[in-house]
Amino acid sequence: MVREIPSLETRRLWLSPLMLDDAPRIQALFPQWEIVRELAAIVPWPYPPDGALSFVRDIALPQMDRGEAWHWTIRQKTEPDLVIGAISLLAECDRHRGFWMGVPWQGRGYMGEAADAVTDYWFDVLAQPVLRVPKSAGNGASRRISERQGMRVVATDEREYVSGLKPTELWEITRAEWQAARASRLETRLPSSPR
Repeated sequence: MVREIPSLETRRLWLSPLMLDDAPRIQALFPQWEIVRELAAIVPWPYPPDGALSFVRDIALPQMDRGEAWHWTIRQKTEPDLVIGAISLLAECDRHRGFWMGVPWQGRGYMGEAADAVTDYWFDVLAQPVLRVPKSAGNGASRRISERQGMRVVATDEREYVSGLKPTELWEITRAEWQAARASRLETRLPSSPR
């Protein structure tokens, strides 16, 4: 039995806790070079026909049950039955968040919304002191999300990705920094009071 993980909501999205029934949709959507090339080499490539089922059943759901990871599917509010991507939080050393988005939905700002929601969850609900995210230095879309969130590069090295050995950056933000940045964003959205 998987521990209770809540659904999360953004302006345009529902983040639904990963379930075994999501595996067929993930299998149909995920194994595309545009999605996997910048992911860690633990992702098998070519992706096997039962790759999503094996991941969900044998890795993700047991992690969720043990309280070691929190996995969500990403869905548009306009089509809540359609999985368009996934995002995860991980209780690992220096690897706390990962995500992927289906190609037709890339470039629309959905992943930024999802990343903000799970980052709030990481700090507000799980009460973690710091969020660290490694990524390929060449993954511009992922870097822009980290930059927009106020994260900074704290270390560099080389790691294996599906597409090979690449320079890697470790991005970080503390809970205090995240809360201050969130408060600042909220202030800029509020209408000013009349004088």
